[in-house]
Amino acid sequence: MFYIDDSGAESTGYIVYGWLEVALEHWSASLRCWLDFRKQLYQRTGIPADYELHATKFITGRSNPSIHHEWNRQKRLRGRVVQDALATIETMPGAQAGAVWRRTTKTGRAYYAERAAAYEALLHHLDDTLARVGDHGIIVMDGDGTDPAYRREHRKLKLATRNIVEDPWFIGSHASQPVQAADLLAYTAYQTVLRHPGKQFMWHWWPTLLPNAYGPHEI
Repeated sequence: MFYIDDSGAESTGYIVYGWLEVALEHWSASLRCWLDFRKQLYQRTGIPADYELHATKFITGRSNPSIHHEWNRQKRLRGRVVQDALATIETMPGAQAGAVWRRTTKTGRAYYAERAAAYEALLHHLDDTLARVGDHGIIVMDGDGTDPAYRREHRKLKLATRNIVEDPWFIGSHASQPVQAADLLAYTAYQTVLRHPGKQFMWHWWPTLLPNAYGPHEI
């Protein structure tokens, strides 16, 4: 299974897709590893296990994730949580992180068309990877499915040879722990390639905490 989320911004020209790949035979053990992390996180920080770890809100200091007021006031602690999350992903049985990116000068509708093209390239990469090992996969994405571009790209795949099964399945990140992991991967991969001076503390997270990940690679 591939849990995928996107990041980037039209203002920077970046389009990023991050994902968490989990082998089906290791799905239960992989999820247990993540849930144990969330349990330990609650014990250390007071952040409930059912609190949504949404990268753009969490890292930037919005909202109050912890039941402890003093913890919420220390923004630097949030970065440590995300680093711990990435380190946990690296150790999840049968799982691998991945990210791809593209940069464009297009704006408006053309930017969103380029985002769909980047997803098409990612989809073919995943489909080809599965074909090489003789396996099949399902894509689960953050969102409500109202953007038709993703479904359209899946239906372009040749039925006789495709290894990605079905259209993408959509679920809100608030309702899925693996999708939250994908959200963290997408956002931190974006910061890795963006190299914004104000986010320099995040530049090294992928190479140091996710040494076995795929990417972030330009696509």
